[in-house]
Amino acid sequence: MSKVKKAVIPAAGLGTRFLPATKAMAKEMLPIVDKPTIQFIVEEAVNSGIEEVLIITGKNKRPIEDHFDANIELEQHLESAGKTDLLKILHDQPDVNLYFVRQPYPKGLGHAVLQAKAFVGNEPFVVMLGDDIMESDIPLTKQLIDVYDETAASNIAVMEVPQDETDKYGVIDPEAELESGIYNVRQFVEKPKPEDAPSNLAIIGRYLLTPQIFSILETLEPGAGGEIQLTDAIDQLNKTQRVFAKRFDGKRYDVGSKIGFLEMSIEYGLKHPEIKDDLRNYIKNLAHTLKQASSSEEE
Repeated sequence: MSKVKKAVIPAAGLGTRFLPATKAMAKEMLPIVDKPTIQFIVEEAVNSGIEEVLIITGKNKRPIEDHFDANIELEQHLESAGKTDLLKILHDQPDVNLYFVRQPYPKGLGHAVLQAKAFVGNEPFVVMLGDDIMESDIPLTKQLIDVYDETAASNIAVMEVPQDETDKYGVIDPEAELESGIYNVRQFVEKPKPEDAPSNLAIIGRYLLTPQIFSILETLEPGAGGEIQLTDAIDQLNKTQRVFAKRFDGKRYDVGSKIGFLEMSIEYGLKHPEIKDDLRNYIKNLAHTLKQASSSEEE
């Protein structure tokens, strides 16, 4: 059985939910305090044992490549200025082989993943979406790899979401829970209406797939939104080989939404050694000010 050592990160989206900031800037480079969101994803891959990462890019995404590349002029400047602490930050990059390929047209997540066919070859691989940053003792990607090591089968990360939000996600129709948090799946459904959703277990941006997914994607008709949907391809794959669902019980930050981005920024900031104390004091003072303002309005 092949070892899972490759990951694919689709990063070709337009980032329209963060306009105007993303008009000329890759949304994946928006910083959580001082770290671009995509670096969190790459670090999860490395911490899960991934050895090679392919990032699918598009227009205005060159800064992603530049971020993971060396900057000799900046390094020389910091070294000559004696700023060794900042130089260490520059050198503290994820230790992984990184590759890049462009998705020429925005035809959906399934089409983006199809661009990785040559990179993946005949090996199992992980797809990691940059809008979802996961926090858990064992990285979610490592959890999926562990399931694959036991089953030799594709498996998809899911978690419970409010029933009225199922139309924002791919959702599974669970057949049975085989063991704690691992499900057999009857069907994978892309963005069902809440009244039609077979469950509230939603796909959350981590997929471990066998290479057979590519032959399906190559002939798949457009689905929801007129795009090639990865969920539809997974549903077809499930008809010929088992695809499990793995429930994630950790913390998920949807940094593709404004509120999720702010939540992640605040919580990461509260752990950041440089600003955590000042941020904690600011939040306390802000809470006191808001409480006073609320009391004044009630009088």
